[in-house]
Amino acid sequence: MLRLLRLTTAGESHGPALVCTLEGMPAGLPLRADDINADLHRRQQGYGRGRRMQIERDEIEFLSGVRAGETLGSPIAMLIRNRDWKNWVEIMDPAPRDDDADGPRKRSVTRPRPGHADLTGILKYDRDDARDILERASARETTARVAGAAIARTLLKAFGVTIGSHLVHLGGVDAGAVALPDDINAVADLSAVRTLDPEAEVRIIARIDAARADGNTLGGICEVVARGLPVGLGSHVSWDRKLDGRIGQAMLSIPAVKGVEIGIGFDAARLTGAEVHDEIVMASGRAIAGNVRRTTNRAGGLDGGMTNGEPVMVRVAMKPIATLMKPLRTIDTTTSSSAEAVVERSDVTAVPAMGVIAEAMLALVLADAMVEKFGGDSLPEMRRNYDAYLAQVAQRLG
Repeated sequence: MLRLLRLTTAGESHGPALVCTLEGMPAGLPLRADDINADLHRRQQGYGRGRRMQIERDEIEFLSGVRAGETLGSPIAMLIRNRDWKNWVEIMDPAPRDDDADGPRKRSVTRPRPGHADLTGILKYDRDDARDILERASARETTARVAGAAIARTLLKAFGVTIGSHLVHLGGVDAGAVALPDDINAVADLSAVRTLDPEAEVRIIARIDAARADGNTLGGICEVVARGLPVGLGSHVSWDRKLDGRIGQAMLSIPAVKGVEIGIGFDAARLTGAEVHDEIVMASGRAIAGNVRRTTNRAGGLDGGMTNGEPVMVRVAMKPIATLMKPLRTIDTTTSSSAEAVVERSDVTAVPAMGVIAEAMLALVLADAMVEKFGGDSLPEMRRNYDAYLAQVAQRLG
């Protein structure tokens, strides 16, 4: 399927900068750099992060596509400079060199980390130094995704759609079930681990401290919620147009993410139909859902690959980070002998930040679905199409 809203990124973790290009955004969307920088700042937060987050202060520079505070309808290009580049110039220098005369580059990686792209990338791309792989495989790349997705989020906000996330599990500690606040992020962002359960936060921080002392890492689960979406985004007619499939692909593209659930997810396979499916009742005035509502939302806001007017609920599972301070056993690719894996600067856990990245990926998928459904070269044209559609939907069931 050809995406109408297309995001591409470029750059290495310790290169000069990251670049993000977003195509397909309609003209006339109000946009400021501060709107994007706010999400970049949120991505850098969270207890358990490493020193890199203290070095970088991510901010974007517009290169194209924005003038006088509004999008132009042309591709939007942004630059995010890596402050740490000054310490890596010799290591990451793109110029050719005589290795026979100069010896191997500093910080070359020949002891691949289990669970990372290191070894598979060396074999696939026929490289001698895994740094040629890990610099791009690094989660640092998601900075550029969050920047592009912040624009997608701005488009969604123009239609009353909000996206928030919170941590529900980390390192064996479950957060208690709580009623979701109207503004999830306003509450979650006050927590050091972005959980809505203060009691669980204390136990999670203690678990992170214990893992750090042990040279270990931790994974976890975040829940992402999108509210205000109209019925009918996505389609049932082809496999690649189904919105739940598009969401799944986007979430699984996040580094270290290994699982995605929509609604009650795997629990639905353990229950009967009567316990799973959401009953439908009339709800006059709910135009975005066709004047109906579901009495529950176990489907997570999606039926048949389409939004049904209820909040879209997605849970995303992240494995522990592959860099351990007490490294696992591996091989040295230069000698084929047994060795300890390389230790790169890393985090104990990045699950709280992963929630922000998952918000970004959901925003990209949903904004693309909105552009697909309502079209328009400008925001006013898209608004007219949206309003006409809701008026038609609202008449169907009275």
